[in-house]
Amino acid sequence: MNEFDEIRPYEPEEMRQAFDDMLNDRQFNVIMKGFAPWLPKAVRNGLLRLAFTGVKTPLDFQMRFMKPVVKYIMRKHTDGCSLDSATLQSGELRYTFVTNHRDIVLDSAFLDVLLIEGGFPTTVEIGIGDNLLIYPWIKRLVRMNKAFTVRRGLTPHEMMESSQLMSRYIHYAVTQKHENIWIAQREGRAKDSDDRTQDAVLKMLAMGNSVTGGSPADSLRELNIVPMTISYEYDPCDYLKAQEFQQKRDNPQFKKSRQDDLDNMKTGIFGYKGRVVYRAAAPVNTWIDELKDLPRKEFFATIAQRMDREIHRGYELFPCNYVAADLLAANRDYSDHYTTDDVERFVRYVAGQLAKISIPNKDEAFLRERILTMYANPLRNYQAAQ
Repeated sequence: MNEFDEIRPYEPEEMRQAFDDMLNDRQFNVIMKGFAPWLPKAVRNGLLRLAFTGVKTPLDFQMRFMKPVVKYIMRKHTDGCSLDSATLQSGELRYTFVTNHRDIVLDSAFLDVLLIEGGFPTTVEIGIGDNLLIYPWIKRLVRMNKAFTVRRGLTPHEMMESSQLMSRYIHYAVTQKHENIWIAQREGRAKDSDDRTQDAVLKMLAMGNSVTGGSPADSLRELNIVPMTISYEYDPCDYLKAQEFQQKRDNPQFKKSRQDDLDNMKTGIFGYKGRVVYRAAAPVNTWIDELKDLPRKEFFATIAQRMDREIHRGYELFPCNYVAADLLAANRDYSDHYTTDDVERFVRYVAGQLAKISIPNKDEAFLRERILTMYANPLRNYQAAQ
């Protein structure tokens, strides 16, 4: 395991020390004090240590600490969260779930709970960018929560080495540790919800082939990849994404700060999402052999296109998707899919989100168009995929 020490989740024998180190972290204690300011630090940490009793593995940690938190978020901030996994087996087979990307934290956290409640034997290990691990306690927490680190901001040479290492780890996790993997179809979220799989993600996954002399198809087959669609009725970060569109339009050099990343995380977790649906397509292994003789570049491009079609076909469409498309086109082509109340609700929602944006030279028309496009694009892609 030494090869993966810098990026892997904690092993069972490391869990106790990591937990103690987190409890001794000053910044972590400031955060915890905010939840229970009336409790002295010694009492608060004593209760946490008591709750940790019996936790031996990252999966134990997820079930003891993270699952109740995620279930609370589901109850408090969604109108229901469901998984359609009819294409999958819930036995000992492990999967690499490649999904569109809606939320920095919750995409994988919701999936963890849905898999366990759906009868699957374990959760997912996730790749998380080191740009989000801004404090030592956050890094410890995510490593206890089955996360492996994805390094960002590297030189091309460093990026190649990092990608190879991560790919080898993912293959090791699936084939030797018998873990599921979650990874987004692209680096970063698609700000306009036009979800497309990056060839580079598939090329990275193929690098770690443990089959000597195997082809890219052999390497990807080993991971048992499942294209999966995540559909949010409402995206609480939509106004932040629209704001970023204008900031980049007005200043092409604009880059989000660490505080911006934290604001996105907080808004995504605690914002209202409406209904949330996860839908798994058939595993790539059921059709990958049709493409195995293609030239390498064409092979990866075709895999990505086929996965996109499967992800787009899996969208759960809500009235707001149809309303947004009609508002953009200034017609009522989709009026069979919504009511007058649906229109009024969505128009009020968009107005409320726009009101949260406070930037210089706020361009209301541009921002409104950006938000509407976010909700119309899943419908457009769904129709094209059919």
